Amino acid sequence: MARALRVLTQLMGWTCVTIGLLHVALGNAAIPGADSAGATIDSWGRFMGAGFVGYGLAWLWAARQRPIPARTVRWLAGVFLLGGVSRLLSLALHGWPHWFQIALAVIELSLPPVFFWLAAAEERTPHGDIAPIPAGR
Repeated sequence: MARALRVLTQLMGWTCVTIGLLHVALGNAAIPGADSAGATIDSWGRFMGAGFVGYGLAWLWAARQRPIPARTVRWLAGVFLLGGVSRLLSLALHGWPHWFQIALAVIELSLPPVFFWLAAAEERTPHGDIAPIPAGR
């Protein structure tokens, strides 16, 4: 379970960093269906991309700890779940977005329970005194 949590946490971190950097670099072009949304949405999207890079770095930090801090994973997964719930709220208030946003919502709603389950399993595993991974690895 610990290996699965570590791999999934690293994958989540690198994915978020990559997506965030794409939003910073591409602005509206990074959002399907929003390329003509204008300067305000472009500015907001690039800013949020920088935040998503930070969010991804938090996942990567968690993945480097020995053992992975289950509480941190739950908080990060909870934020991800909140993103999916926010998409559902938008759907209820404004209708169906671009199909890609629906696919993202499915991921955002289905992946956090996996993290919650893996974090709980990691928390139940005895670890003893294990130090964090040195920075050179």
